[in-house]
Amino acid sequence: MLLLEGIAQIELRKHYIPEAELVVWREGNMRRRDKRVASCSGGVEEPGMCGHSSRGKRETSGRSLRGSEAAMTEARGKVDSRNPGVNSPEESDGNMVPEKSANKGEATPAELMEGKTPTERNSGQEAACRAQNRESASIGLARVRQRAEADKGARFNNLFHFLKVDLLRASFYELKRNAAPGMDGVTWQVYEQTLEERLPELEHELHIGSYRATPARREYITKDDGRQRPLGIMTIEDKVVQQACVTILNEVFEPIFSGYSYGSRPGRSQHDALDALHEGIIRRKISWILDCDVEGFFDNLSHDHLLSFIEERVTDKRMLRLLRKWLRVGWIEDGKRHPGTIGTRW
Repeated sequence: MLLLEGIAQIELRKHYIPEAELVVWREGNMRRRDKRVASCSGGVEEPGMCGHSSRGKRETSGRSLRGSEAAMTEARGKVDSRNPGVNSPEESDGNMVPEKSANKGEATPAELMEGKTPTERNSGQEAACRAQNRESASIGLARVRQRAEADKGARFNNLFHFLKVDLLRASFYELKRNAAPGMDGVTWQVYEQTLEERLPELEHELHIGSYRATPARREYITKDDGRQRPLGIMTIEDKVVQQACVTILNEVFEPIFSGYSYGSRPGRSQHDALDALHEGIIRRKISWILDCDVEGFFDNLSHDHLLSFIEERVTDKRMLRLLRKWLRVGWIEDGKRHPGTIGTRW
């Protein structure tokens, strides 16, 4: 929302015009019309509306109506219809003209005044639809986080519906663009060429249950001690869906993580952990430091235990089914497929 500051207040100036008193015959009853016609600088507008209307005034010509002529025109417009001047040739079809300047009426304001587009001319509605969808998704995920923070024991059973085109698109652009391709050989740049055509299809496949995960391509990287560590490379499309699920699940689990936890968390890294350790050593009296590592943790992680932890807060069956697909899809090495039975690093 754009907040405009320093808007000058408009002083109301009301004048009594004797000849503006009218008696209107409508539906067999005599009704007395308003005696007051408020006048603004630059023309005569509706009675009692000067300086109070939240609507912008339509552009009209410099000709002003005064006295009984203004009152008669006003009354006739209100009797004939509830929309005065709706058929007036004086009304423009363009944007509404704002009533007040953005910067106290200066000759060259720093902020330009913005008009208002009439509803019947809302040509930007289709263009704004995508941004509105992104905003509604962000609001929905923010509410998930608020509930997760307020109730540490809350369980969520309707997270899968957040897997929509806008979240998938945002997840795609969060991926590393120079990452190695998966089994299909499709790179980030190649997938981007048909992104807008493919994302609606991917969303549909996810929601009808026809989405199929692709086995990872097994590669090995050499560790500092000379040992080979296996690495599974997923396809770009699987990475997109996985990143979208990470975004959703982060809103559920981030609020319950400890402040001294830094592993695989958004906005945190091993460098942040080292900085926190340094500050702790300098500011507090430390007698000893324990440095340890769980060997092969991700290679030997039980799928059942992992899912049981997730189910403590997530009861959405479709989301859990999708996670199981990735755990069990396995990898392909030397042309042979290996099913995933244990571990998360193939």
